[in-house]
Amino acid sequence: MNPLTPDQLYRHCDPEQFTFTSSAELDDLTDIIGQERAVKAVEFGIGIRREGYNLFALGPNGTGRFTAVNQLLQRITSKQPPPPDWCYVNNFQDSYRPSALKLPSGRGAEMAALMKQLVDELKVVIPSAFESDDYHARQRTIEEAFKQTQESSFEELQRRAQKRQIALIRTPSGLAFAPLRDGEVISPEQFMELEEAERKEIQQEIEALQEELQRIIRQMPQMLRESRQKMKALNEEVASFALSPLMQELREKYADVPEALDYLKTVEADIVENSDKFMDSGDETGSGAAEAAREAFFARYAVNVLVSHDLEQGAPVVYDDNPTFQNLIGRVEHIAQMGTLVTDFRQIKPGALHRANGGYLILDARKVLMQPYSWEGLKRALQARQVNIESLGQVYSLVNTVSLEPERIPLDVKVVLLGERMLYYLLYQFDPDFGELFKVAADFEDQMDRTPENDHFYARLVATLARKEDLLHFERLAVARVIEHSARLVGDAEKMSTCMQSIVDLLREADYWARANGRDLVELADVQEAIDAQTFRASRLRDRMQETILRETIMVDTDGEQVGQINGLAVLAVGDFAFGRPNRITARVRLGKGEVIDIERQVDMGGPIHSKGVLILAAFLGARYARERPLSISASLVFEQSYSGVDGDSASSTELYALLSALSGVPIKQGLAVTGSVNQMGQVQAIGGVNEKIEGFFDICQTRGLTGQQGVLIPTANVKHLMLRQDVVQAVADGRFHIYPVAHVDEGLELLTGVPAGQADDEGNYPEDSLNYLVMQQLDRFAEKQRQLMSRSQPAAEAANSGESSL
Repeated sequence: MNPLTPDQLYRHCDPEQFTFTSSAELDDLTDIIGQERAVKAVEFGIGIRREGYNLFALGPNGTGRFTAVNQLLQRITSKQPPPPDWCYVNNFQDSYRPSALKLPSGRGAEMAALMKQLVDELKVVIPSAFESDDYHARQRTIEEAFKQTQESSFEELQRRAQKRQIALIRTPSGLAFAPLRDGEVISPEQFMELEEAERKEIQQEIEALQEELQRIIRQMPQMLRESRQKMKALNEEVASFALSPLMQELREKYADVPEALDYLKTVEADIVENSDKFMDSGDETGSGAAEAAREAFFARYAVNVLVSHDLEQGAPVVYDDNPTFQNLIGRVEHIAQMGTLVTDFRQIKPGALHRANGGYLILDARKVLMQPYSWEGLKRALQARQVNIESLGQVYSLVNTVSLEPERIPLDVKVVLLGERMLYYLLYQFDPDFGELFKVAADFEDQMDRTPENDHFYARLVATLARKEDLLHFERLAVARVIEHSARLVGDAEKMSTCMQSIVDLLREADYWARANGRDLVELADVQEAIDAQTFRASRLRDRMQETILRETIMVDTDGEQVGQINGLAVLAVGDFAFGRPNRITARVRLGKGEVIDIERQVDMGGPIHSKGVLILAAFLGARYARERPLSISASLVFEQSYSGVDGDSASSTELYALLSALSGVPIKQGLAVTGSVNQMGQVQAIGGVNEKIEGFFDICQTRGLTGQQGVLIPTANVKHLMLRQDVVQAVADGRFHIYPVAHVDEGLELLTGVPAGQADDEGNYPEDSLNYLVMQQLDRFAEKQRQLMSRSQPAAEAANSGESSL
């Protein structure tokens, strides 16, 4: 087996392929690279105008989902007409149910200003109209007509009474009738001295006159109402005459907006009906209560502009980074006045759905789900295709306080949710409404192919980010190093990262080091210093773990040979920093019933994937060595000094090597470490974190001293993923460290033991000098020993059975 060459360990980005000296010479990148699938999905989701075709942009954080979606939306919406403005106005029939007013784009603020101007003008025009001589003359005419009618009725009654020698007199308690003699009212004593027949006649006359008086008095309220109605008609006529020219100007301005004309019609009728309110000059004493009440009345004609759009901006694109229920749906605010909370239609505030109505709303799915009731509120609005402003207390019947019930506004919005893949799949699985509302999934890649064309795109990306972030521009070699680091981030020499956040962070930090070093351009050394600084800041735990191995607190051998003992490799991730750590794995075998015991699993420290790998080992052993005979062993496997959980199958080939070493008695070279999973056919399969695993073992070997016999066995399928540190590559070039690609366990056995694995002949026999032969010999001895034990136990069992029969 030949080890890998240095060229296979690290794929360099050839700076000679670039024709620029620095990124300042490159044009900005306008396209979104590496996200063809997602871009097409977003374009489709934006273009289709059907119910339920909202978007969910899924992918890892930092892949530029928001930037890509926002860029595409801005490009499309700039060509779309802006949506209409929405306002809330007073409902003059029911003030608790404000009316929604739809106006052409950009004209909401105009309407609000015009209505304020109208009220200000009416405060002057209406009082002036009511102070005219003509109005006062007509007012006096109505008042005099009422008085004349009232007085003529009483005068007629008085004349009729006088003809009957009865006087109509006014008393403190009202009008009364009294008999007359010689033009004088007689006293009660004189009345009693009259003849009885005369008294009865006078009483009958008085009673008749009294009834006539009551009839006149009963007619007085009707006459008063008629007078008041005439005054009201006069006031309305005068107010309408004063108002008409002003309203005509407004009607002409909004002749093309039927909704506005309907609203102006109700405004005109209400102003005419309440014209007397414009006559009140307020509290003459200067107290604010009367003036506040007067201004509160005038506020009924205000226009609350909920959403107003600029004619030149196109359709709105709104991003809400705090999507609470009220921030999404809108709210009704209250004002404290004299110890109470009051509100009106002017206190209605818009939500993100209002601002994005007619356009696009971008939300972070996790933030929406974390806010109480926001997710349900968003779904309800999308399903109903309208926005209903209400408090959570109203929605869930938690309060019965009387509040406003604004008219619902029709909703025409495309929602784009941003979230990780797992969140998308969980919502799709457990929320039955999700699939109906978000039919378009834009799946963003976290990596892209590393091709010469994409290298040039990446260089332009560096130039674009440098200009956007106000960074120093990068030299050609520095750009090449950024591309190489991008491949390392995804752990694949043939790919590059599309995680823009990580790249932006690297560029910013390289800019910092370049400025600190007094350079005008970012050089290769600055990029490397930024990478090294990132590693150093995050490597405390890695260094402490390596220290425990170097001080032999954790036992890991890097030279010599041991039977049933091997160095496995694991990857630990702390935040965004991952590093490799070698682990000693041991195997022990004894006579048994063909079971392989996973000690980690027995104590609930092993995960299901690791347990699966151990079961595959047992299947491999049985298929290779015990097709026609019992597998008479009991084997145990364990990660020594492992004090946390173990999962994954990347150590299954390592465990198999240790197990075969224990069976054959052939020692394993401790200068070699192993990673790779194995299947039932003995093929070694690819694993993750191969770069970190190799470097983790290399660091231990380098600190103890490289001997030239040390190295790592990796799956052949992982060779294309190698992007190792330069010190590892240099050690391999110097022959002081080796990395071996392994495709089958037999290849690994030969490397680890120096003994040929051996190939079975047609009868299943292995060459005597092979490791597999030694394994077969050991299994045969176990099988023979098992037969002997069984033969000895059989007579005793028969004797026991015969004794039981005789009894």
